[in-house]
Amino acid sequence: MPSFVSRIVPVYLRIARANRPFISTEGARRHIRERTLRPQPYGPPRRLRADVAVTVDHDRGWPIYTLTPRTGQPHGNVVYAHGGGWVNEIQPQHWALAAEIAVRAGTTVTVPIYPLIPFGSADVVIPAFADLVLANRIQYGEVCLAGDSAGGQIALSTAVVLRDEHQVTLPRTILISPALDLSLSNPEIPVVLPTDPWLGHDGGLVLGEHWRGPLPISDPRVSPLFAEMANLGPLTLFCGTRDILWPDARLLVDKARGAGVEVDFHEATDLVHVYPLTPTSEGRAAQAEMIAQLKTALETVRR
Repeated sequence: MPSFVSRIVPVYLRIARANRPFISTEGARRHIRERTLRPQPYGPPRRLRADVAVTVDHDRGWPIYTLTPRTGQPHGNVVYAHGGGWVNEIQPQHWALAAEIAVRAGTTVTVPIYPLIPFGSADVVIPAFADLVLANRIQYGEVCLAGDSAGGQIALSTAVVLRDEHQVTLPRTILISPALDLSLSNPEIPVVLPTDPWLGHDGGLVLGEHWRGPLPISDPRVSPLFAEMANLGPLTLFCGTRDILWPDARLLVDKARGAGVEVDFHEATDLVHVYPLTPTSEGRAAQAEMIAQLKTALETVRR
């Protein structure tokens, strides 16, 4: 049974109407217009933990932040893609997780502030993420990818491009409630939808249509569930069952395992979308697990 705080989270999300941008086409279009007119701030919180040094550069045309632990000798790198439906900017909980990974995994964490819709699209962003990973491999050694929700789509699609176009297999990719098929056509989605307090179907389709740009919705750079899975490298996947992305997560697990990919699947009964980012005991346990796996992956490669 979920903890008391986890049982409160859906109530809070319903009261806050967190699903407004996702439940209707007009709600999504209104949200895109609002974000276009009034972009959100993206810089790290001023009170981000003191044991992390933060730098930023704009050499690639986007702000690229790097978080480095102030003590010890960091090894390797994690590139983190934040979620937000490809339309919302990075949030404090993303920064907190990135800093936690840097300190507890003893690594550098790269946080790209990628262009959001209607200005950003998968055909531009995914190759740019792949190029960033390749550059970081030269600078830091081995690199892992991680991302939540829309950022999970970016992370997995980038892993596919790295394998297919650069013959690079990553030591670990962490996926938190990833968007996997932007057509949202899984017949189990309407079954889960009434229990999901955060996401929605019709507005989600609008956001996905913008994000795909000129690419077909089934292109793996848009919907990584359609990719071949063999030789992707190990995957770790977290998903709650009160999440319309959960049915596709189960399909990904079956498809990847069927192709011989190691998949560590954390299926959390009655928990919501991106539950590892929530201030709950389950969220803290999930973060500890992903950090341990990232640390092991980067240390094993280093040896």
